[in-house]
Amino acid sequence: MKKMIALLLALAALLGCTACGQKEEAPTVEPDVAEMRAICELSTMDCYYHNVAKYFEKDAQKGFLGIGKKDKRFWIEYSGVVQMGIDASLVKIEVEDMRVTITIPEAKVLKCTVDSESLSQNSYIVDENSAKVKAADEVLAVSEAERQLEETAAKDKTLLANAQQRAKSLLEEYIKNIGEAVGKEYKIDWIHVDASGNPLGTAADASAETASAETGAEMPAA
Repeated sequence: MKKMIALLLALAALLGCTACGQKEEAPTVEPDVAEMRAICELSTMDCYYHNVAKYFEKDAQKGFLGIGKKDKRFWIEYSGVVQMGIDASLVKIEVEDMRVTITIPEAKVLKCTVDSESLSQNSYIVDENSAKVKAADEVLAVSEAERQLEETAAKDKTLLANAQQRAKSLLEEYIKNIGEAVGKEYKIDWIHVDASGNPLGTAADASAETASAETGAEMPAA
């Protein structure tokens, strides 16, 4: 991924040299929204979580005349991967002389998956008094774990800010390379919108502290 981003940035610089040797014509290359969106698509951030999720179903085993009634209770230990980034289709650009105005959305969770390779028979810990756990219960538990993992990640403002800052830093580097190629020094103004494209207003560029996340989740009955 880093190599692809580097290639895009290098391409931008090379395009600015197409007029080399032609002193009578100045380069006309300017920042391009299509290239910027491609950079944003490549700037996604993968966050790794190690979780323990709990499954509980009341009176899963009914018994005869209420005798032998049991709840179903077990835990899953698993690893998950959450991909965070921005919706590149919402990125916009306006160039006026030496000023570049970029509209950029907040980062959001793009994809969330439980790493199947992290699951084994040892990943499932069944309570000794639990009703019998079936394969369908395990599948449902994994699906619910993914849902809750996505919900937890979507509330992690620090990691989401980091994902947006990653995209902004790469766009700044792209604009800088374009400017150097054509002999200009662009100034960037940012317009922030939410993850759905609704205006939040113009804000100053700010960096966020990098944070690691480790979460736990408790799942309700099916």
